[in-house]
Amino acid sequence: MSVQSYLESLAYQLILRDSEKVKIDSSVSTIKSRVGAYFSGQLNDHFAFGSYTRGTMLPREADARSDVDYMVIFTNPNKYKPQTLLNHLKLFAEYYYSRSEIKQSHPTMVLELQHIKFELVPAQKDWFGDIYIPSPSSSYTEWMRTTPNTFNQKLTRKNTDNYNYIKPLVRLMKYWNRQNNNHFSSYELENCITDLSFIWCTGFKAYVYHTVESLSYNWNDSQDKQNRINRAKQIIKDTKYYESVGYSASAEQEIKKLFPEV
Repeated sequence: MSVQSYLESLAYQLILRDSEKVKIDSSVSTIKSRVGAYFSGQLNDHFAFGSYTRGTMLPREADARSDVDYMVIFTNPNKYKPQTLLNHLKLFAEYYYSRSEIKQSHPTMVLELQHIKFELVPAQKDWFGDIYIPSPSSSYTEWMRTTPNTFNQKLTRKNTDNYNYIKPLVRLMKYWNRQNNNHFSSYELENCITDLSFIWCTGFKAYVYHTVESLSYNWNDSQDKQNRINRAKQIIKDTKYYESVGYSASAEQEIKKLFPEV
């Protein structure tokens, strides 16, 4: 097997299988119905967003921490502080899912079901239609503006313009990130990939090489993050070398150090 075929095969394995997707879709439908009933008359809107809606969510066999982001937008803008709404979401989760693990993880309320985890995100919408979620710069005690579905459109356009390589590439890099202590947030990694230019890349393998070679860190990032990024770049360099001298088997073994089999 060549490096190209191995990467393509692995990226395909990282797609949610229908059996898992059906269960997740059912849970999303159920939580949508329950949120609407429990908070009847108190909400502006509520919906799933994030990697689940973008088609870049990893299956649980590749990432046991895979979750669905679910935004709950309350009425009465600017009336509540984030913690008040997090408490409301906690009571909701306890009402319907008392046997499940429920915990706060700023700025969300985490609901852990048997086959999927939900990150319930409290939000408010102002009179102009702008959406606000808890702000990390205030330790999640105040609000910041967000556009939860705008990035979906950006990623979809990028994927369409690049031979449908971007979503498989995102899943592959998220898999690498999961294997390497999750130093990048899911959104951060997806956004970085979407902002890259692949104009000189031909074939999926070249997209992967270019993405890894473009990884960067700041001087104050942890030494572990710096080491893991440097290691990833060295593996790509060594893989390219083995390919250049015709050692395809060695190249495949090298790339597997970076992207091991699921």
